[in-house]
Amino acid sequence: MQTTSIQYLKGIGPRRAKSFLARGVHTIEELLYYFPRRYEDRRNFARISELKEGQIYTIKAQVLAGGQRNSWRRRAFSITEAAVGDSTGKLSCIWFNQPYLKEYLKVGALLILYGKVERYNSRLQMNNPEFEFLDNQDNDSLNVGRIVPVYTLPSGFSQRSLRRLIKNALDEFLPKINDPLPFDLRSRHHLLNLAQSLLNIHFPQDLPLQKQAHTRLSFEEFLLFQLTLVLRKLRRKEKIGTRHLVSGKLIEDFISGLSFTLTVAQQKVLAEIKADMASSQAMQRLLQGDVGSGKTVVATIACLAAIQSGYQAAFMAPTEILARQHYEKITSQLEGLTFNGRKLRLGLLAGQDQQKQKLYQDVREGIIDLVIGTHALLQEDLSFKSLSFIVIDEQHKFGVGQRALLPKKGNNPDVLIMTATPIPRTLAITLYGDLDISVINQLPLGRIPIKTLQFNQQASNKAYALVKEELNYGRQAYIIYPVIEESYALDIAGAKKMFTELKSGEFKEFRLGLIHGKLKTREQNEAMLKFKNKQLDLLVATSILEVGIDIPNATCMIIASAQRFGLSQLHQLRGRIGRGKLQSFCILVSDAQTEEAKARLAAMVASVDGFHIAEEDLRIRGPGEFFGSRQHGLAELKIANPLMQMQLLKAAREEAIGLLNQDARLEERPHQLLKAKLLQRFPEYEKLMLVG
Repeated sequence: MQTTSIQYLKGIGPRRAKSFLARGVHTIEELLYYFPRRYEDRRNFARISELKEGQIYTIKAQVLAGGQRNSWRRRAFSITEAAVGDSTGKLSCIWFNQPYLKEYLKVGALLILYGKVERYNSRLQMNNPEFEFLDNQDNDSLNVGRIVPVYTLPSGFSQRSLRRLIKNALDEFLPKINDPLPFDLRSRHHLLNLAQSLLNIHFPQDLPLQKQAHTRLSFEEFLLFQLTLVLRKLRRKEKIGTRHLVSGKLIEDFISGLSFTLTVAQQKVLAEIKADMASSQAMQRLLQGDVGSGKTVVATIACLAAIQSGYQAAFMAPTEILARQHYEKITSQLEGLTFNGRKLRLGLLAGQDQQKQKLYQDVREGIIDLVIGTHALLQEDLSFKSLSFIVIDEQHKFGVGQRALLPKKGNNPDVLIMTATPIPRTLAITLYGDLDISVINQLPLGRIPIKTLQFNQQASNKAYALVKEELNYGRQAYIIYPVIEESYALDIAGAKKMFTELKSGEFKEFRLGLIHGKLKTREQNEAMLKFKNKQLDLLVATSILEVGIDIPNATCMIIASAQRFGLSQLHQLRGRIGRGKLQSFCILVSDAQTEEAKARLAAMVASVDGFHIAEEDLRIRGPGEFFGSRQHGLAELKIANPLMQMQLLKAAREEAIGLLNQDARLEERPHQLLKAKLLQRFPEYEKLMLVG
């Protein structure tokens, strides 16, 4: 079952199997773990006469009439309407841009509809409700009279056909399934066995059993993930790294030459990093800090500790813009510093540098002390003479595989991973349990908190007026758009068109620049350099500015169609201003309609604290989207939620530690099925399992 292709399941075949492949379902076991996204309680449907504005309902009704019309807002889009009714009343249903529905919504068709009831003029209606057809004589126990699962559908499947397929698979394979969780572990935590859990997560007998199934399957996901973290940490302790000299004239001269004083939080974190670097055990430390909290200068001091110990350091950033900014800033801060009677030597590896081969040679021969670059640092052609310290900036922008490549270029080098996407500390300790964690929770002295304002689209002129006021003071500003090209389907403006309009309209008396991802790297760098040198007053951009670029004179930012951005992304963008000692303003322009979008914008207006923002983002979006599909382990969380199930996550971590301390290779008989499950999910851990 673990490796049997889904195409061999009755009713699938090669063609339909492709639809499941697009959803990440390859095997029959993965089909059983293809969980519902929600449930509908169809034991008792709501009656139309009982519906209230603002509430979500499931109803059973018959189509009484239907039609279609066009709206001419900017560009025509279709509106499909259907009047539905039951014995207690009638309700209007509206679908946007789905003209094909007209062919399906025939008078007399019996539907189950799910959606939010809104008021339009004097009548109640459902906008874009999900629906499913029922036969007039439908007595199918999978679809009515019970708590019914609702899935994200693979192409070519209806809810009814997918339910039947999954139920058939459960009936055939549950009797053959082996539970990877040992009996004593399940007993300690009062967990259902796997067969009961899978049955009740798909077709729950009642809501308490569905909750128990959810808890059991969440615990299993957490445990497998925690086993990987604990394994990595145990094996890391066995690696002998490099003892560094963490105090000396080079570091002292650097700190005394800074134009600012390190904050208490920076000093505390620096002491933690120095303690690691002075030990013979290889460091793996996560440095969390809000946008602008001063992580880079701490990382630079750590690099100097490696250099004064006679080794090389590497600093990897996710974008060329950010890599160049780090290079220029660190180069200027190191100006005048000498070590062993010579100046420090830095190298930049980013993009299509014509001097790349010369840089490779200098790094290989040890002439370069610190090389700063993008993922170009991972290229096989680049080798180091004596790499002992690595910084990985904005670690979530790199895949786990990428992050693992750079340390292989040294002999167990110390690694400092930095992120400006903070996670609440208790959660971070559990989610990044293989790393030691440092937190800079203090902004540099003199920084004034950014004021965040929200305007609707009709009030955008007020936003423009505020920007003009800042520009007239000699300051600079950004206007951010979610897309490059205008989108009529989404009804949002694009950066290119708005740049042209603003340049000849609202901001014609100012100097404007444009930057977006489709520009050549050279053009992006030219625009950024002009803005940095104050040759531009206003920069129109997309979210390419999310990472990098430090312009203290930029005090104002408009984020257009702000509802189209994620909360973490909004916070990162806002971090591009407020970098100096002037009051800065972030203006969110939005006609947000959904509750989720409204919640994101409300969180932005209410707080500038990155840790609070991160907690809200995780709460609103859930772990899968928050951490991103490339985040190892967390991408495996199909059902568990770290924020909502913190105690369960902690319990799973304690079990993982206990299991591996007791049986480092999970070879004892009660643990063999768990080991097989772990290696099935994470095959790369087989080598780690052989140690110990």
